[in-house]
Amino acid sequence: MKAHTKETQATMTPEKSLQFLKEGNIRFQNNLKANRNLLEQVNDTSEGQFPFATILSCIDSRVSAELVFDQGLGDIFSVRIAGNFVNPDILGSMEFACKLAGTKLIVVLGHTACGAVKGACDDARLGNLTGMLAKIKPAVKAVTEPKDPSVRNSKNSEFVDNVAAKNVQLTIDRILEESDVLKEMQDNGEIKIIGAMYDINTGAVNFFE
Repeated sequence: MKAHTKETQATMTPEKSLQFLKEGNIRFQNNLKANRNLLEQVNDTSEGQFPFATILSCIDSRVSAELVFDQGLGDIFSVRIAGNFVNPDILGSMEFACKLAGTKLIVVLGHTACGAVKGACDDARLGNLTGMLAKIKPAVKAVTEPKDPSVRNSKNSEFVDNVAAKNVQLTIDRILEESDVLKEMQDNGEIKIIGAMYDINTGAVNFFE
């Protein structure tokens, strides 16, 4: 499989880009890989890159976007931060990726058993981590069940995963609220912004559609 070129990127639509990622995740789940020569792709992309998607995911070592979607060099922009939230720098990176570099799809990818989400659920405090986890707290508050404070913590795996999914949705809301560039592109059908959850037990990605 060759690296994307300006011509192949131009043929991509938001829907086709999403389908590429779905097919890649199915390959990953079945321990298959597309036939690609990574060293050849190094050469192919040495003078330019033409990715079709931008993935915002967690830093979790088990959730590498290139691996779970079986993508090669030059295929996707990968933004990684604990808790997969956005800030002005990340929004600016996404605006570059879509408006200037031509990606057609943004995926906000959360995952099960997320350590950052667990920290937010437990109100963990440690140096700069305290301020970072505060950005995930709105998702904790938005998940109203269970109401019993004694089970609204990291020991409740269902609660943690529900908060992680809510965090994905709130992150998308923030993208649309805080980036006029990306909102306009989505409104015009130039890009699609979608959420997803990766299951660390199965390797499957569930897209929110």
